[in-house]
Amino acid sequence: MEEALAADWPVEAVLYTRQTAAGEKVRHILANAKIRQVNRREISPVLCRELAGTETPSGIMALVKRFDYQLKDIFQNQPSLLVLADGIQDPGNLGTIIRSADAAGAQGVIITRGTVDLYNCKVIRATMGSFFHLPVVIAGTLEELRDFMVTFNLQLIAGQQKSPKLINAVNLTLSTVLAVGNEAHGLSPEILNLAHHVVSIPMPGKAESLNAAIAMSIMLYETIRQRLPKH
Repeated sequence: MEEALAADWPVEAVLYTRQTAAGEKVRHILANAKIRQVNRREISPVLCRELAGTETPSGIMALVKRFDYQLKDIFQNQPSLLVLADGIQDPGNLGTIIRSADAAGAQGVIITRGTVDLYNCKVIRATMGSFFHLPVVIAGTLEELRDFMVTFNLQLIAGQQKSPKLINAVNLTLSTVLAVGNEAHGLSPEILNLAHHVVSIPMPGKAESLNAAIAMSIMLYETIRQRLPKH
């Protein structure tokens, strides 16, 4: 809520319960909403639970308009860093990927059709506010995605378990799109065919695989490591 207001997202209304409004943090949010001329409406605890879809809601929520970003909106500078989530099904995983991309300074996230609904409440909660900082684009056709990468000279690095090439062997200082795929099946053949490099993460231990969100976080921070100034 605070992140949406601070990021100037088009907040239509703030809904809250009387009990919640007594808290200092909520009073601050409501005051901020008033300054921004956002509608504020008290609702019953029962309606709050129904709208939130959780047993113990926070007692305050917002109605926010969607932003429909385009691919061109997420290319900002060189060297660029973007994330591609292909067919991710778990809302918590997608939310964590968006949060990690935000923390790593990525310019945006691309999700393919067939990925869990971007506006699923569990996705938004899992981003911990990063949803409102970072453009997230729902990709159109494969041809549009390919043309976008060619136009902006982006290399696609595909994360794939058991690939013989390790991620630290690839030059990530170039403008890069990091891709992870579906939790059960990995990246689609179409995305793999677009990849410049298919890489894996070194795993000297006994675990067979990594969660998709954890794998993306490691790939992001390997990119940061390579881009840090050398002293």
